[in-house]
Amino acid sequence: MSRLIQFIMSVSVSLALSIALCSAQASDIQIKTIHFDQGQAGALPQDWIAGATGRGSPHWELVEDQTAPSKPLALKQSGAGAFPWCIYRGARFGDGFVEVKFKPLSGKVDQAAGLIWRGKDANNYYVARANALENNVSLYYVKNGRRKTIQYRDVPDDLPVKNNVWQSLRVDFKGAHIIVRFQGHKMIELDDAHISGPGAVGVWTKADSVTEFDDFSFGSSETGSQQNGKS
Repeated sequence: MSRLIQFIMSVSVSLALSIALCSAQASDIQIKTIHFDQGQAGALPQDWIAGATGRGSPHWELVEDQTAPSKPLALKQSGAGAFPWCIYRGARFGDGFVEVKFKPLSGKVDQAAGLIWRGKDANNYYVARANALENNVSLYYVKNGRRKTIQYRDVPDDLPVKNNVWQSLRVDFKGAHIIVRFQGHKMIELDDAHISGPGAVGVWTKADSVTEFDDFSFGSSETGSQQNGKS
């Protein structure tokens, strides 16, 4: 694929995401868990849009996996790109949480799984990620397509980020305060105000990471005690 075609596709996807997010109204969001089991293998889940920040050819699809926490389907990224992402178009909020189960499968450059929140468009959002090759958890903000590191944290020896194993990643955010948890353990807690206000949530990978995701959960801080929705 020529660089010109890649650029045109990148701009088109970015524009489509911006339009989709602008059409979603910021509101109080009930806690919701998406299990990815009501879609069709080989397709994107309903109400999701996929692309990448920067160059690349990401490939997101639902796949059958009998090891998935809520089998039979999981969401898989098997292409490559600078920062592939898959965004849920049905919610926008500023304070709350986002959580996912993930399984790194392969990747020579990276084996990453990440969470996006406060997503404004394809080039502006927060992301926290776990990496099975580096055995760490990191927090970034992406501004105008450039990823900036906020903090790295090596995980303890008795709590490694594993290949081919389902694990959990969660972020709680309220105002400038951010907490990142891996497997229920607090890895990062700090204040950062680079991106504020309501935005979208989703999942993220890096480079050649082949990663599966399942049980994607989110909710606003105002609805933290409400009953989970399922899909």
